[in-house]
Amino acid sequence: MEIGNNYKSGCNAPGRKEFVMMENQLAKVIAENGVTYHLAEDDCYYPQLSLEQKTDYTIGKYGIMCGEYMMKYQRHEYLKMVMDGTWNQYLHDVDEECHREVELAVKRIMEKEGVTEQLKNENPLKWVQRVNGIKARVEEVMQKM
Repeated sequence: MEIGNNYKSGCNAPGRKEFVMMENQLAKVIAENGVTYHLAEDDCYYPQLSLEQKTDYTIGKYGIMCGEYMMKYQRHEYLKMVMDGTWNQYLHDVDEECHREVELAVKRIMEKEGVTEQLKNENPLKWVQRVNGIKARVEEVMQKM
């Protein structure tokens, strides 16, 4: 193939040539530095990035509250954990820890206020009312933290 075949004469102007693109011979996939690049329709290579979560836990209300806070006020930490694949595990750990703290606080307050098994046997409705009141107070404090 001659070099001259890549050019053509243009607009009846002697000596003027236009460049004619050869057929696209670009590779569809390139792997460099541990990253795979795919050729798009616009002839640009784009990295194939996948954000893999290492765990798939169901997140409770305290984990969700923590996640919303971090997305809003600690964006850099949130993005780092998402990129590392540790976001789900972190939220799960926070949720479990908060639930343990709520249970512990409820037990302490129940002992302090005299909400015992004896009260449960004597007056179950009053016991449920007092326990629910204690749980509501503890959860209110947890939400403010």
